[in-house]
Amino acid sequence: MEKLTAQEEEAMLAVWKSGEGHVKTFMAAMEPPVPAYTTVASTVKNLEKKGYLQSRLIGNTYLYAPVVTEEAYKQKFMGNVVKDYFANSYKDLVSFFVEKNKISADELKEIIRMIEDKK
Repeated sequence: MEKLTAQEEEAMLAVWKSGEGHVKTFMAAMEPPVPAYTTVASTVKNLEKKGYLQSRLIGNTYLYAPVVTEEAYKQKFMGNVVKDYFANSYKDLVSFFVEKNKISADELKEIIRMIEDKK
């Protein structure tokens, strides 16, 4: 699985949100400012070439569907972030967000509850 560019990730988020659809469907699911139709169409074609999407022709319009799930993508690339930037330590990752005031004590308590519930 190849890492996506920021533009490709934005398009895939719209695809995952929409499920199967055509380029205009994905554009409707994107956050503003939405790129031009031709830009999104080109990005979608690139995603298909990379194996993230599959297409089928319905009349004269291509309908696209995700091949890679959002969960699979997150798992692959978040694991790489932790490995590459936090010495493979999720504790260091959480500590980073605590130090940057990006996570609150209540959120940490909720995370601890989630971990304890899994035991």
